[in-house]
Amino acid sequence: MLDSNEENYDALDELLTKTTPKVGSNGTGFISKRNARLFGLDNLSIDYLFTKSSVLRKSPAEIIGSMVREKMTVA
Repeated sequence: MLDSNEENYDALDELLTKTTPKVGSNGTGFISKRNARLFGLDNLSIDYLFTKSSVLRKSPAEIIGSMVREKMTVA
């Protein structure tokens, strides 16, 4: 997309703003089960994260972000 024009960027912004990407488990996302081990997460944490992600239809990164913001609010 390096050669895209402003119109293409606006269309992409519109698409991503109005739709929610489907959370998948194909192992290719930023935080996939395969990559979660790189962060030093244990199996229980990984299972919790991906179960919450599936139920709430949010990405694992969104779940982690929510947890961090919640902890910061309490502190």
